[in-house]
Amino acid sequence: MDRFALTGRRFVVTGASSGIGRAIAEAFTAAGAEVALLDLNADALPGVAAELGSSAAPFVCDVTDEAAVQQTFEAIADAGPIHGLVNSAGISHIGTLLSTSSADFDRLFQVNVRGTFLCMREAVPRLRQSGGGVILNMASIAATSGLPDRFAYSMTKGAVLSMTLATARDFLADGIRCNCISPARVHTPFVDNFLARNYAGREAEMFAKLSAAQPVGRMAQPAEIALLALYLCSDAASFITGSDMPIDGGFINLR
Repeated sequence: MDRFALTGRRFVVTGASSGIGRAIAEAFTAAGAEVALLDLNADALPGVAAELGSSAAPFVCDVTDEAAVQQTFEAIADAGPIHGLVNSAGISHIGTLLSTSSADFDRLFQVNVRGTFLCMREAVPRLRQSGGGVILNMASIAATSGLPDRFAYSMTKGAVLSMTLATARDFLADGIRCNCISPARVHTPFVDNFLARNYAGREAEMFAKLSAAQPVGRMAQPAEIALLALYLCSDAASFITGSDMPIDGGFINLR
């Protein structure tokens, strides 16, 4: 099990105040890593850092803001080397081509695509300085499957997948591995908020319907995604780069 340990390594995890990002930060600190927690939520972030203990440091950062991302990575690097980056910050959207506004399209692109790009661009030179490292991006089954009412979201996750493959190839000689995870539906606060906002009084009914979309009959838990992230960022996955790893309850192949 030592090959799954992250002792002595420092990771940056974006979107770390809730959902998948928080679960990944929890799994990484439990495996011995120091984690820089990046999130826009200045209210929630300190509490998450306090729960995780001295191995976690909070950094309030808007990943769409180029100057803020640069300053944040400089501050993290001033405290020591960076060995990995997990891009988990992201937002979702429901809508078709015709019902997606230009403002919504741009907002999705800014967070999911530009944010991933800016953080990777800051991480790569520092991973080089550390003699190599790992980048893990959060894609989605929406990147490769035609999902209804997910036009703009699918666009962004397709871009994340493409950026992952390009980065893996470009920095192979630097000892930098780059992969992405493609979850199906995960039970995060977004799901609960979406149901409360759109199906008041019918939350349980719609939750069951959404859960049944996965052949295993339920949504994933954030901790399950985090365990895959831990594997991909550990030495146990040293032969894996340029890969998109579905974790989908059978959605892609068993529907």
